[in-house]
Amino acid sequence: MIKKTNEEYQPLSIKINPRHALAIRKNIITATAKTFQPHLFIVDKEPLGLKKEVLPTLQWLRRCMPHTRTILGLRDIMDEAASVRKDWSRKGVYDLLENLYSEIWVYGLREFYDPISEYGLSESVSRKMHFTGYIPRRVPAREAVCSIRKKHGIRPGEKLVVVTTGGGGDGYRVLDTYLAMLEGLPPAQADFKSVLITGPFLPKAQKEEIFQRARRVGVRCWQFYRRMEEIIAGADLVVCMGGYNTACEILSQGTVSLIIPRETPRREQLIRAEVLERQQLVDYIPWYDCTPAKLGAKVAALLAHPEPYQAAMARFQLTAFDSMRQRLETFRTTPHA
Repeated sequence: MIKKTNEEYQPLSIKINPRHALAIRKNIITATAKTFQPHLFIVDKEPLGLKKEVLPTLQWLRRCMPHTRTILGLRDIMDEAASVRKDWSRKGVYDLLENLYSEIWVYGLREFYDPISEYGLSESVSRKMHFTGYIPRRVPAREAVCSIRKKHGIRPGEKLVVVTTGGGGDGYRVLDTYLAMLEGLPPAQADFKSVLITGPFLPKAQKEEIFQRARRVGVRCWQFYRRMEEIIAGADLVVCMGGYNTACEILSQGTVSLIIPRETPRREQLIRAEVLERQQLVDYIPWYDCTPAKLGAKVAALLAHPEPYQAAMARFQLTAFDSMRQRLETFRTTPHA
């Protein structure tokens, strides 16, 4: 399913009515749980699943398999607090957290952003919460990083900027502004090379335009890049949007980054950018303030003086896997009430 708005999703790979797609998904989840009778059942991000698709399975597990541990995994930030509180109250999520989940794992740090206070969680629910830290990604070997820079013709002392918008469905503005910045630069000032990765969901007409403009300014452009960790590790600067997965990727690779966070339909990316910027882990430009001139000034400044961000990232630890392993070890040795 691909998101159209906060409430509207459509099937991506099969052309059927969204209600039918959701019914299929709900039945698959329930049948799988009943077949495998798991010791551990983890729900990602949405406490009820998409359009309540996980609710029947959670209810069945509580009724028929009370020893199964049910875990809700939450990103560091869901949305601005008022929106989350309203949404969760309307959907009955607070009762669900009380009654159907054993634990809640937050893939972030409470000292960066505290969902317990922001989202108004009760004392009993807060006792179920475990902050794991951020989720690390594979870090490529130095040889692979050198190879990727050589592949893109980056000579010693030369800078590489990678621009990526994740899936790309809403990334046109970032790509357009970056290319407009390059198009307005005098040749003498274009002292870095660029690689653009549009993402597979950028609409076809926009993709064709971006590829044509990229060719005119001598920029390599891909729709999809198979080894993102290598190209990000090989970059001197990444210009990106502020999704959770992208944030974990750039923090894992320790690459200086400039985030242009989307502000609709959720403000999650903007809040994450603000949180990480306060720790000097990233820099950002607000979505509606991002002009070619401002983008150019930020890119130049970060390429010239990356040291504060590099130092902060060198100190930063992504601890989620270690935290989750510790919880699993606890599960093995402690009976589930």
